[in-house]
Amino acid sequence: MIVDGESLSIEDVVNVARKHEEVKIGAGVKEKVEKTRKTIERILEERKPIYGVNTGFGELANVKISNDKIEELQENLIRSHACGVGEALEEEVVRAIILLRLNSLAKGFSGIRYEILERLAEVLNKRFYPYVPSQGSVGASGDLVPLAHIALALLGEGEAYYSGQLMPAKEILDKLNIKPLKLKAKEGLALINGCQFMAGVACLAYYDACNLLKNAQIAGVMSLEALKGTDQAFREEIAIARPYNGQMKVIKNLWKLCQGSSIIASHKNCPKVQDAYSLRCMPQVFGAMYEAMDFIKNILSTEINSATDNPLIFDDSVISGGNFHGEPVAIALDLLNIVLTKLSSFSERRIARLLDEKLSELPPFLTKEPGLNSGLMILQYVAASLVSENKSMAYPASVDSIPTSANQEDYQSMGSIAARKCMQILRNAEKVVAIEYITASQALDFFELQPSPASKAAYDFIRKHVKMVEKDKAMYKEIEKIADFVHNGNILAEVEKVVGKLL
Repeated sequence: MIVDGESLSIEDVVNVARKHEEVKIGAGVKEKVEKTRKTIERILEERKPIYGVNTGFGELANVKISNDKIEELQENLIRSHACGVGEALEEEVVRAIILLRLNSLAKGFSGIRYEILERLAEVLNKRFYPYVPSQGSVGASGDLVPLAHIALALLGEGEAYYSGQLMPAKEILDKLNIKPLKLKAKEGLALINGCQFMAGVACLAYYDACNLLKNAQIAGVMSLEALKGTDQAFREEIAIARPYNGQMKVIKNLWKLCQGSSIIASHKNCPKVQDAYSLRCMPQVFGAMYEAMDFIKNILSTEINSATDNPLIFDDSVISGGNFHGEPVAIALDLLNIVLTKLSSFSERRIARLLDEKLSELPPFLTKEPGLNSGLMILQYVAASLVSENKSMAYPASVDSIPTSANQEDYQSMGSIAARKCMQILRNAEKVVAIEYITASQALDFFELQPSPASKAAYDFIRKHVKMVEKDKAMYKEIEKIADFVHNGNILAEVEKVVGKLL
């Protein structure tokens, strides 16, 4: 995968973060990087003040630093900022952060040596995994704290993981034959000035949310069939009358997923006038989510190919600005959290209908011996719990702010908080959809008629791993197993073998 500062995609981030795809620096990057490095060195010789290069940081920007202390200044910056707390970030998140920082520096506006980029590419390719606590960033001046922990490990001073064990970073650098960095002017600042923690999480979560949104439509159609709903609400004419692109995509997906259903065909002339919103309004609700996802994709595609340093170097000018501020990504993450929360809530409503005999016309809680057995009753409790937890976390983090650095940095994005919440909201939503898959499959067991080929493909895959519940049993392992299949796209892949790619 070529890193050039201009063409990184969200899928590229996923491939490097999760699949350990090799990284190479693109042609032309070295020339751009070395050009701005010469500008920094020239200005240092002229002893002109440059923020963060020969001055202090934040409120200490007016403190001048002598040239003989500049390297010490950069290393002190890393040490002082590496003070995060909380659980460590997963390897895929740390890899995404490193890749995004590398791509930002590859744009050539940072004034650093090309050697820094080479080292970042090397640690990715040799799978160096620094220890990075998840808490401590406020999302402006960049994700300073998590990025500082990565930089600290690259200096050989922090900690890192090797074969699952947390060890001194220097020992692991030695094992991997990676030379510790020795920072020069501007380079400490360049390594930590940016929104790569929140952007890295956002890329991974966006990718997973796209996958989850397709799974939710498949599970929704399985529920529709089990509840003897109609596919007529998915006719293309309805989308044309309200021509949102997202709604049109969903209607095409749902119509395709319903085709060939003997269950739907069997009640085409039933007296029921229309279905509940959680069934009938799938095009509108899922469609709105697609619209939001397009906005999020646009933000992330721009962000991950941007220079986020301060100051930036343009020809012979060094200009202080605010590209490190995480506001665009913070708002996008908050929107993603809302989308995922609504998706999980929407799914829970169909689960509840499937288990309520008054609404489903199926046995209570989908068990043949209600009373003696509780059936799938408590699966809805679990879904309700996860949905409620998601709702409590979906309040936008970006509407908050708190001043730092003696009020010099007086308005923060809080995108890092949105990122941390997003990781949990996503996992919760995947489990809710897994529960809908299990519940809808159990409901379809009570039908002699065949569901659509798409639903049958999902049902058959699920039944290989979760059998019909005849007698009460502990279901926690089954929920986790199906949630993993949702996350990894296994069920989606089986369905797309039958109906083709979903939009």
